[in-house]
Amino acid sequence: MTSLRRLLALALAPALALGSTSCGAAPPAPGQPTVHAPVDATDTRAFASATNELGLDLWESLRAAHGDENLAISPASIGSALAMTYGGAGGATATAMASTMHLSSTPEATLTAAGALVRHWNDPSRTAYELAVANRLFGDAHYAFRDAFLAATRDEMGAELARLDFRGDASAARDTINGWVSDRTHARIPELLPDGSVTDETRLVLVNAVYFHGAWQQPFDASRTMDRPFHAPGGDHAVRTMLREGGAYGEDEGVQLLALPYAGGELTMLFVLPRDRNGLPALESGLDDARVRQWAARVAPNERTIVALPRFRIETASISLREALIALGMGSAFSDQADFFAMSDPSETPLKIDDVFHRVFVELNEEGTEAAAATGVTMVEVASARIDPPAPPPRFEADHPFLFFLREPSTGAILFAGRVVDPTP
Repeated sequence: MTSLRRLLALALAPALALGSTSCGAAPPAPGQPTVHAPVDATDTRAFASATNELGLDLWESLRAAHGDENLAISPASIGSALAMTYGGAGGATATAMASTMHLSSTPEATLTAAGALVRHWNDPSRTAYELAVANRLFGDAHYAFRDAFLAATRDEMGAELARLDFRGDASAARDTINGWVSDRTHARIPELLPDGSVTDETRLVLVNAVYFHGAWQQPFDASRTMDRPFHAPGGDHAVRTMLREGGAYGEDEGVQLLALPYAGGELTMLFVLPRDRNGLPALESGLDDARVRQWAARVAPNERTIVALPRFRIETASISLREALIALGMGSAFSDQADFFAMSDPSETPLKIDDVFHRVFVELNEEGTEAAAATGVTMVEVASARIDPPAPPPRFEADHPFLFFLREPSTGAILFAGRVVDPTP
């Protein structure tokens, strides 16, 4: 059995739905720019919601496996990586993937929406923050892929094909791919594909890398940062805590909410703090996109809000999502009956997914946030009168475990999601 290693690094763009053998139009003439059809914003929002749902479905599995550890994922990355894979799927495999990924649109419509999101995030006129999305295909030098599939991924996602000699030197090929990801994420994801994930049986690695670096619209004053107690599961201890006034504050059942916008006003970090110091597990249970949207809708600007927020940095290792995705209903894509015929030339052995790797970096401090993520899909060939005093200002003091969501309100996309169990583990 030959294995096709498909890598998708930190994706902040939703992508393809039901795979078909057409996979898009033929390539444009050399030197001619790709003409993109207008995209209905409703389609991109629908895909963003589907991507959020998939990521939060996976969160349920990951949070249990990682106990009391800090954890972060990029729903946008996972959804984008799998959606691009889905673009080459057909039959029962496409049906299973669509169900697992909460998708309902056609492959062409979904790919169009995905490409529009990528181009939106890569808007060259944006200067308030850095958000860069890059895509690339690394294919085996001797394996034949369908031209339509290559054209679709290139024209919509900007993913050009580069040939590597997997059979001759798999280690060097892996280094090349990891180097590309590291470069695109400013070295925050130095190794997406772990040892042994690329071999002489690898045939294709599809990579999507996204990097975000944004300053708060109103930065914290570093001179006010101080040690304050944090009630972690392992015991209370002092952590570096940032202080400020102002922010969009709200409350919902059992939680306090705080939203802080980044410079430019297009992206926001939503913090969700359970009132119960030990309430994080219950808060995470059954988490879905509707709940996150409800929380986001509950906040309103309040310049009197007193904020105490710990600095934190979360760096995960590459996490395998294989078993979680199979449990969610995507088993067909991992089986010998997988239908990814739209990817490879009819003369080649068909492909199936072998594993899906995901890795994330998030750092939050007084200035803002830096974040990166990567997702890798590996595939193998088939076998009242008085005047009352004013109410006291609301206080959002994150001195015990909490959740965070880096969101784009206009589309509803969750770029990053995570939990801080202990800011200094």
